[in-house]
Amino acid sequence: MTASGRLSAAVPDLLRKRSFRRYWTGQSISLAGDQISQIGLPLVGVLALHADAAQMGWLATAQLMPALLLSLPAGAWADSRAHRRRVMIATDLARALLIASVPLAYALDALTFTQLYAVASGIGALTVLFDVCNTILFVSLIPTERYIEGNSLVNGSRAMSFVAGPSAGGLLVQLFTAPLALLADTVTYLASAYCLARITPAEPSAVPPAKGHFTAGLRWILHSRVMRATFAASATIQFFNFIFHTLFVLYATTELGLSAGVLGSVLGIGAIGGLIGASLTGRLVRRLGIGPAVVVGFTAFPVPLLLVPLADGPDPLVLSLLFLAEFGSCAGAMIVDISLGSLQTALIPHALRARVNGAYRTLTHGMRPLGALAGGALGTAIGLRPTL
Repeated sequence: MTASGRLSAAVPDLLRKRSFRRYWTGQSISLAGDQISQIGLPLVGVLALHADAAQMGWLATAQLMPALLLSLPAGAWADSRAHRRRVMIATDLARALLIASVPLAYALDALTFTQLYAVASGIGALTVLFDVCNTILFVSLIPTERYIEGNSLVNGSRAMSFVAGPSAGGLLVQLFTAPLALLADTVTYLASAYCLARITPAEPSAVPPAKGHFTAGLRWILHSRVMRATFAASATIQFFNFIFHTLFVLYATTELGLSAGVLGSVLGIGAIGGLIGASLTGRLVRRLGIGPAVVVGFTAFPVPLLLVPLADGPDPLVLSLLFLAEFGSCAGAMIVDISLGSLQTALIPHALRARVNGAYRTLTHGMRPLGALAGGALGTAIGLRPTL
């Protein structure tokens, strides 16, 4: 076999389809940018504005609250619209402008917590709308029997973003300061919009609003035994994960004394676990079945994070424990995201897809701001390590 033949054989079949390849490319670039801002935005609060635990809690809440308040109406709205791809392009462009306002204000010496809260809230709202439309676009690009493969590719990119994003974000913060590092995320949103503009999917028809349209997705979830069970597990993990997530950067930089570059590198290297989890999920589903694979992911995601508050002593030990926590948690996150996402994608009727996704996000992602508020309150009351 020639070198070009071997290269062609190594390319997953779905990526040979032009529309999916462009969609996947845009998602991959945007996911990498998201990881840069995931570490960059909190570091703006910590390093540029000298945030305390309560302010970090409010910052996280500002970005997460739209999932609780807007997911249900956003899902109903998306199902009743014919051109979801155009909506996604518009949200990418709007998010690019919002993120770009932070380094601009910093350069003008005008950056405040009020602006940071507003940007975080705006990004959160636009992301809700992007994500509910994305569930419809995804199924218009690939057939049902290839959902596991498609989800594995997208989540493989997400896992790779966990590797490259924090490392790049930490390095950019070290070199250019936290606010200026966010310019990289602006570029990735623009790249995502460009890739989406170059695909022409056969999107499902719009569903005209009728009586019960707004709550149809929620009713479907409540009548599905599988969806009720996965909701309960997801909501529990989301709540406690965001107690943890809200305080982690503050804890690592203040109590453990890690620089932005070192923290980003540890998280990036540890996130290789996500790549391994993404590559193993297909085999795990074939061997155990999709239900047991979901259970494995739900268990493997939170348990390794117990190592973070135990990280103490010499620097090599602290860094090793943080690496193991990130490695194991990222592997579990990929297993649950791919297996659960594929299960839900196969179960949800096309006509209800955005509304079910919006309702599910309301019930599960809605736990995130509540967890963030609880994290800020507990971190202030009893300290960072006891809370973690």
